[in-house]
Parts: sequence; C-alpha cells; structure tokens
Amino acid sequence: MEDKRSLYEVLFSDGRILLSFVGLMLIFSGIFVFVQSYIGEFLPHDTIYLGLNATELGKINPMIVNFMFHDRVSFGGTIISTGVIYIWLSEFPIRLKKDWAWWIYALSGIVGFGSFLSYLGHGYLDAYHGMASLLLLPVFILGLYLSYRSFPQKPVFKFSFLTKRRWKFRGIAEFGYKSLIFCALGIVLGGFVIMIVGMTFVFVPEDLDYMVMCSGDFSKINKNLTPLIAHDRASFGGGLSCVGILLLCIINNAKPSRNLWEVLLIAMSSGFLSVLAIHFMVGYTAFTHLLPAYLGTLAFYAGILCTYKVMYK
Repeated sequence: MEDKRSLYEVLFSDGRILLSFVGLMLIFSGIFVFVQSYIGEFLPHDTIYLGLNATELGKINPMIVNFMFHDRVSFGGTIISTGVIYIWLSEFPIRLKKDWAWWIYALSGIVGFGSFLSYLGHGYLDAYHGMASLLLLPVFILGLYLSYRSFPQKPVFKFSFLTKRRWKFRGIAEFGYKSLIFCALGIVLGGFVIMIVGMTFVFVPEDLDYMVMCSGDFSKINKNLTPLIAHDRASFGGGLSCVGILLLCIINNAKPSRNLWEVLLIAMSSGFLSVLAIHFMVGYTAFTHLLPAYLGTLAFYAGILCTYKVMYK
C-alpha cells in the first residue's frame, strides 16, 4: 500500500524533531563554550563591551579571567546536561504521550528562557546570547505546540508531577532514590541562589579571596567588568536551576528503565565533572565554595549506583 503521508507529516506532525533539535543546539552551545574557554578568548561583543580582550585583562589580574572562564565552563556543563535530557524526553516519554514529560519540558524551558531576564539586572545585554535565544525560542514553542496537539488527550498539569513519586523502590534502591531527590533539590536551590547572587551582590567572599580583590576594585579596573561577570553568574544559576527541575521531575515520574539510567548518568556527569574539573584547573579549590558540588556529586553517584539494578537490569 502506498504511503500517502507528506514529508511534513513524517517530520513535524508531533513536534518531537523540533524538541530534539532544541536539545541538540544546547549541546552544541555548551561544547562551544568549552572550546572558547579552553582557548582563552572572550566573545567579540565581550571584548567590545570591556574594551579589553582576555589577554589584556589577564595582564591586570589573571585570576579575574580564570574566574570568568570558570563561570562559563560551569554554565556550558549545565546546558549540555539540559540538552541531553531534552532529547531523551522527546524520544522516549513524549513519544509515548506521557503528560508529565510534556509539562516538565515546558516548565524547564520557561525557567531557562525566562532566566535571560536576570542577565539584565546589571545592565549588560549579551547580544550573542540574546540572538541565540530568539532564534531557538520559536522552535521550542512550535515543538511544544505540535507535540501538545498530537496527544490523544491533552496533557493536563498536576502539581504532583513536581512533588509525588510514581514508582516504589525497595532496599538499597530506596536509598538511591532518596539520594537522587536530595541531589535534585540541592541543584534547584543552588541554581536559584546563584542566579539571585548574580542579579544582586555578584560576588561571595570566596570569590573575592580567590581573585584577591574587593568588590569596589572591579570598577577601578573597568566599569563594565562587574556587569559582565554578573551576566555569567546569573546565566550559570539559571541553567543550574533548569537542570535541577528536570532531574527532580524525571526521578519522580519516569518509569525505571535502562535508557533512564543511561541518560541520567550522561547528563549529570557532564554537569558535575565539568564544574569540578574547571575549579581545579583554575585553582579555585576553596572547600566551602566547592562543598555543595562535592555533596551533590556524592549524592548523585550514590543514587545512580544504588538504583542500577532496578533501572538498568
């Protein structure tokens, strides 16, 4: 029998290819941030805004440049994590028409795109970031619309998606589940705290100790330096909170499976390992500063190992 479906029906009828495309673009963006930070260069508009490139700023205080790249690599890790999870949501639970998956994708996207407004708190508009968001936002909205329309029964939001688990665990797997929940809640809280700090104080005492600076010294070097750093910090906080929301909701709602275990391992490892690695690479190893990352990493890997038999096998 001849297949009379149009190419549009095959590719775009349920919107999943667009949702996966958003995830893929986030992964590429995160990799771009890694590469740019590794070669030690600012984006062109950053250089124009400061009137200094990374090398020139490094001659004044190399620790400031290291600090900026540590924020950017951390942000890159969060958007890679988000991108990996978005592709999984699209290709597994959204394909199976799970209400919770559509709503979690939508809510996390609102947090992620909405956090762009937090970058403006100190008056710096990242033209590249803004343009990328504007180009990706229509794809995100259209993908959600088409996938919503493809549901036999329209997905209804329930607060229990965020608060109530659907699957029972026993023995060591129960401990693993609680460890993952602890990790997710910590990421959500940490993300919002970092975003608020980026919008207000910008620096915490450990930051200033690392750079051997006082908060008032930055304006003496360059009046645009604090707004640029605030943008990086708020970006990281927004990305981190988005990952935490995704992790929390997926753990509570997704049926234990091999693909779930795999995507959690890949997505969260890219985030945790990039954060820890860049801190040690730039020498920002203050214990109190890294303690939340240590606890989150420990809780995640304890959780993922303890749930291995239940999910992977």
